[in-house]
Amino acid sequence: MNRLVIGCGYLGLRVAKQWIQAGDEVTAVTRSSKRVAELKSIGIRPIIADITEADSLSDLPGADTVLFSVGYDRGRYSDVRDVYVDGFNSVLQHLPEATGQLIYISTTGVYGGGDGEWVTESSATQPTRPSSQACLDAETLLHRSELWSRSVVLRLAGIYGPGRIPKITAIKNANWSELDPMGYVNLIHVDDAAAVVCKVASQKISEETFLVSDGNPPLRSDFYDYLANQLGVGPIRWPSAFETESLQPNGANKRISNHGLLKTTGINLTYPNFRLGIDQALGS
Repeated sequence: MNRLVIGCGYLGLRVAKQWIQAGDEVTAVTRSSKRVAELKSIGIRPIIADITEADSLSDLPGADTVLFSVGYDRGRYSDVRDVYVDGFNSVLQHLPEATGQLIYISTTGVYGGGDGEWVTESSATQPTRPSSQACLDAETLLHRSELWSRSVVLRLAGIYGPGRIPKITAIKNANWSELDPMGYVNLIHVDDAAAVVCKVASQKISEETFLVSDGNPPLRSDFYDYLANQLGVGPIRWPSAFETESLQPNGANKRISNHGLLKTTGINLTYPNFRLGIDQALGS
């Protein structure tokens, strides 16, 4: 199979490696000429291009599968919409007609805050952040394009794993004031996220949207307590029960269901709860 990865970062690189191990031919778009040697050493054919510069996308190859997993570089771009909306639209315009399946990586942030309720694919979208609104607008572009009949949207919960654990620096430094104990945290281990992408690609799923999470969101206080204990810096000094009663979650307070994903794909997650994933990420 021929695979094209646009956004070969934390998630995209893992997916690319799995496809290479399966014997597929993988091409990846990168903005940095410094990454060319790295990608070639893995067996990936690099193309230097920037999705915000339409002229650089003229050589996008045909592929059986295209993974769009582009992150937002705040140091390079001033407006998230330049990347997530306009950049994605340029990609849609430049992909060859022979393109097979397109897998678009979105975010569960499109559902906004919440009151602790369970969220499914059919829940109302109410993004509260510019980046989440941009992802939702990009999804709309995809729905309106000819490629939608061969596409799938994966709305990912917070992705974590080796080298990327929420609030780990604050916890290592015992900066407890930076931690919000209220509400739920929704997560997906990067290895499970990569496995979901590969599963969806192998099954050639189309015209679907899935929520990608481990399906077992803990309270933030439980997550941070466990991480602090594993790092040997706990216990965390949380506010008293009286003080906590007056607090409201500062961030999202929803629980992301993965039932739709599991039912349709039949995938078994390696890290179905955060404790297993944190232990792996820390090398425990």
